[in-house]
Amino acid sequence: MGMTTFDTLLIANRGEIACRVIRTCRKLGIRTVAVYSDADARAQHVRLADTAIHIGGSRPAESYLRIDAIIAAAKATGASAIHPGYGFLSENADFAEACEQNGIVFVGPSGASMRKMGSKAGAKLLMQAHGVPVVPGYTGENQAPAHLHAEADRIGYPLMIKAAHGGGGKGMRIVREAGEFAAHLQSCQREAANAFGRDRVLLERYVTKPRHIEFQVFADSHRNTMHLNERECSAQRRYQKVLEESPSPFMTPDLRARMGAAAVQAAQAIDYCNAGTVEFIVGPAGDFYFMEINTRLQVEHPVTELVLGLDLVEWQIRVARGEPLPLTQDQLRPRGHAIELRLYAEDPEQGFLPGSGRIERLRLPKPDARAHRWRCDRRRHGRHFLRPDDHQTHRVR
Repeated sequence: MGMTTFDTLLIANRGEIACRVIRTCRKLGIRTVAVYSDADARAQHVRLADTAIHIGGSRPAESYLRIDAIIAAAKATGASAIHPGYGFLSENADFAEACEQNGIVFVGPSGASMRKMGSKAGAKLLMQAHGVPVVPGYTGENQAPAHLHAEADRIGYPLMIKAAHGGGGKGMRIVREAGEFAAHLQSCQREAANAFGRDRVLLERYVTKPRHIEFQVFADSHRNTMHLNERECSAQRRYQKVLEESPSPFMTPDLRARMGAAAVQAAQAIDYCNAGTVEFIVGPAGDFYFMEINTRLQVEHPVTELVLGLDLVEWQIRVARGEPLPLTQDQLRPRGHAIELRLYAEDPEQGFLPGSGRIERLRLPKPDARAHRWRCDRRRHGRHFLRPDDHQTHRVR
């Protein structure tokens, strides 16, 4: 791939990530284009960008999820590159391919790489074929109860029965011993059929007391692939990460080297280019298994940036231009420790339902802290309520 230059970039997103990309573009001398829905006409990312263009109604389906509207906005404003941010269309292979078909640089991986991660069972088989450790299990089509029971005995207990087409924690059962399998299988299949219309299941070894550790990976168009060390996100609530930290307190130099090599193997297995995250489940003894690849920049990327002193959005843009990776693996110089945390606005007296209220006092640590700056809204009874859509990341000094 040759070098590609672009002086105008459209951010196909909103809120904090759009502001984040705009700041890096400003540093690189790249003109920015924001897109906005009816609800976001006064949003901060609209004010920060050099140009802003309206793309539709307030619902995401009417605006930020409309590939045609975003491509049209890029053409109308002379943007020859698009950064998808995270969420919305960031992992949409059709969007990446639409950019390519219209001669627009997509700041992210190819649609082909995304599609290889589209099937959980397919991704697992692909990783296994490339020597990446995967959780022992069964993903086959033979769903006869006797065959599934035999496969469960082969895998060993405890194990997890999971709906093949499920999500959100539905259609999942933990089986502690062989005698429980038949009853749990029937229950899981019944729930899967009711929730998803299909009762096919997968079997996986259940890792007790697991840790969730992910590796930031980067690859360029010159076939260079590296990892930028790990982030641990084992503390979770309702399938949302509560704490994300780097380096992981569980990690040893040997384990980091082995997991990092596996992360690079995983990226190479799908011909990856640009930023991505390889997620692993890790057992108490340091045994680790591939979970998935997030084919985008993640919310937690500042944790890696702070420890390594890098700008990952700048890396994304340089790689999208066809430049080689700025550093090699042995040139990384990690320093210090970083933690990102999610603050939950929940009311414990109302069963922990989401709630908002007034911030009476906020004190942030110094000197090296990043925090979200929130705009307050007086529309309710004159009190200050947080509006999460207008925050941006800044360094506290």
